[in-house]
Amino acid sequence: MRTKKIVLRIRFRKINQLVVDILVFVFSYIVAYFIRFEGVPSGFFLKQLFVILPYIIIARVLSFYVFSVYSIAWRYISIHDGLAILEASLPVSVLLLAGRIFLPYKISLLKVPLSVIALEFLLVFVGASGARALRRLIFELRERDKFIGQTKTESRNILLIGAGDAGNLVAKELKQRTDLGLKVVGFVDDDAEKFNTEIQGFKVLGNTTRIPEIIKKKEIDEAIITIANASSKDIRRIVDICESTNVKVKIIPGLFEILADRVRITKIREINIDDLLGRNVINLENYFPEIAGHYKNKRILVTGAGGSIGSELCRQLAAFWPRELILLDKDENSIFEVLSMLNNEFKGFPFVPLIADIKNEERLGSIFEKYRPEILFHAGAHKHVPLMESNISEAILNNVMGSRNVAQLANRHGVEKFINISTDKAVNPTSIMGASKRIGEILIQEIAAKGLTNFSVVRFGNVLGSRGSVVPLFQRQIAQGGPITVTHPDMKRYFMSLSEAVQLIIQAGTLGNKGEIFVLDMGEQVKILDLAKDLLRLSGQKEGDIEIKFIGLRPGEKLFEEILVDEERMKATKFKKIFISPPIDFDSQKFSGYLNDLLDSAQKDDERRIIACLEEMGIGYHSYHEPLSEPQTPV
Repeated sequence: MRTKKIVLRIRFRKINQLVVDILVFVFSYIVAYFIRFEGVPSGFFLKQLFVILPYIIIARVLSFYVFSVYSIAWRYISIHDGLAILEASLPVSVLLLAGRIFLPYKISLLKVPLSVIALEFLLVFVGASGARALRRLIFELRERDKFIGQTKTESRNILLIGAGDAGNLVAKELKQRTDLGLKVVGFVDDDAEKFNTEIQGFKVLGNTTRIPEIIKKKEIDEAIITIANASSKDIRRIVDICESTNVKVKIIPGLFEILADRVRITKIREINIDDLLGRNVINLENYFPEIAGHYKNKRILVTGAGGSIGSELCRQLAAFWPRELILLDKDENSIFEVLSMLNNEFKGFPFVPLIADIKNEERLGSIFEKYRPEILFHAGAHKHVPLMESNISEAILNNVMGSRNVAQLANRHGVEKFINISTDKAVNPTSIMGASKRIGEILIQEIAAKGLTNFSVVRFGNVLGSRGSVVPLFQRQIAQGGPITVTHPDMKRYFMSLSEAVQLIIQAGTLGNKGEIFVLDMGEQVKILDLAKDLLRLSGQKEGDIEIKFIGLRPGEKLFEEILVDEERMKATKFKKIFISPPIDFDSQKFSGYLNDLLDSAQKDDERRIIACLEEMGIGYHSYHEPLSEPQTPV
């Protein structure tokens, strides 16, 4: 019964739209003649008006139908929809113009005056668009009326920082939501061309350097950063300015968080650590069709799909609608959680959850035989540095032997593209984890030189919010009242938000074929001490409220990380934040000998020999352990 009512309501709405448009068409055509002849046309032209009018109405209705004008929701009419109405209005006017120019004089009844054609076209466009715009205005006024009387007694003055598209949407919604008690005082924007202009009726008062003056003069209670593509550097600068005046700052979601075209006031949130450290800007607009085309309708396998990187990879790849997305991990709980999240976001999507250990070559082989993946992202690895120092054999077996299994099987089964996820800790490694990832890079390069699969490596630093990140640890320590444990006051790390890192991995996945190492631009390194202080501030604490305790470097850790070995030989790619590192120089024959010795030692759980092998391989490994033998000639 309810479905029947909905269908009847839709039909009634469509009929109303059709009736309104017919009235607009009749009015436009008749008025065009009245304007042309400054009154009622006489004789021949009056006859012409009534003869052609029915055909004009039929032709315009058909044109609007063909151009899908009647599928436009009137209450949400936009500029884009206005262009559709313009396109739908053109064909009939073009036909009238063609008749005027090319028809012979003996059928002059069909030769409509040029001024009538032009006026009728203009009136049709304005009338059809205006009727829809009026419907939207009425709808918005009704929506606003819902909140009248619900307004909070205490009104707060709001300053919007950023007068672009996102700022316009926020200002528009705040005008609607009178119940929130938020009064927009104006905008600030660093674009000088916007000064003294008005957006949604609110004036652009100046640039961000004037924020303290505006806050004082206009008695601002709260500021909202309304720049969807704001960089971490800009956000930090604006936050510092606002906090110096004791005004609270909020922010709209970043580009990766906004999944719809509308920025709703309910999405505005507090500043978090991702905004201050990991919110860098990537412009995908020019490359999106190319990237989407690379993954659409492909069978994609992601190893380590239960981890932070792997799960975000699956989430972003699903948006490109591959034919099948295979989630592989040895941890069943992680796969269960990720699958639940993905099924909730992408209902009905063909996800294939698989529990398997990449060290098990036979099990992997059966998976490749059955699912025939075309693209493979290898994110499965042990990544925790101190834990791997205590579990040396497992680190080598998983990160080296497991990676070799996956790469060789991919090559053997005709996988088109293989993307290996590496780390900045692979450069001049001082940890077992870093050394194992360095060997993985060389392995990929070696297999790529001999096989048909297009191999590539993506190397980047720390990801904010990942399970192994220092951020969740600091947040727990702050919640417990401290102390916050920092290894060293001068320790630095590269940081990137999870969503941005994965987006760059996906971009890099469209490049490379012979084992190239793609390096992500991660900006400047950040002091871990500064990170701890930022988290304190964001949690409402001040320095001194919670102790920051220095505990010293842990086994395998560096004071700072490196992304490249040779920056001068780095090459740019078509993607702004992705670069190609020079290939790793190695002797294939010697490397194979060392590798076999290394894996044999790992299977025997001979940790002393593993360390010796790593030091002898010439991969740049510098251990904190005492040397167990004299270094041999580098590979």
